[in-house]
Amino acid sequence: MSYFAAAVVRDDSGWTAAEISLRGATDVDEVAERLRDVDPDAGLSLLFVEADDAYLVILRLDEGEDLRIFGSDSAYAEESRLGAMLVGDLKTSVTGLDDVEEPRPAAGGDDDAEQPAIDPEADPVGEADLLADLGISAQRLLSLCGHEGMLPADVTAEVCLVLGCADQVEDLREV
Repeated sequence: MSYFAAAVVRDDSGWTAAEISLRGATDVDEVAERLRDVDPDAGLSLLFVEADDAYLVILRLDEGEDLRIFGSDSAYAEESRLGAMLVGDLKTSVTGLDDVEEPRPAAGGDDDAEQPAIDPEADPVGEADLLADLGISAQRLLSLCGHEGMLPADVTAEVCLVLGCADQVEDLREV
């Protein structure tokens, strides 16, 4: 199973991105350590792991601590060793939806409003609200992941656009 792992870290000077190799990692704590190593003094560190144009996992560290994880589909844990390592221990339901209002259909019949919030085939796991304080609500993240035709790379690009680090991640893809 092929993957792309992009770390984005934010400090006082802004965002920095780096590609991370997950080869040889034995557990999610070791993956978190590799994320910390990108910039040990970063206030915020995110890792976007895209696998086989099918799965997305986002890891978050605040001040190098408090690992939070979101996975677009629990099936990833069954599909690969990397998936099992990243999302295998997560509960089967997402958290962070308690205080989220359902989006209201836009006037004029916007096509996006007609899309289901969550792909009925997907089983997202972990903390869907891990980016809420950065402008991506749990409902928005689930909607992006569940939108028909959206690849994990598309979701990462949309999230990074909101965060302000889209150019840095795009530069990693071009290398």
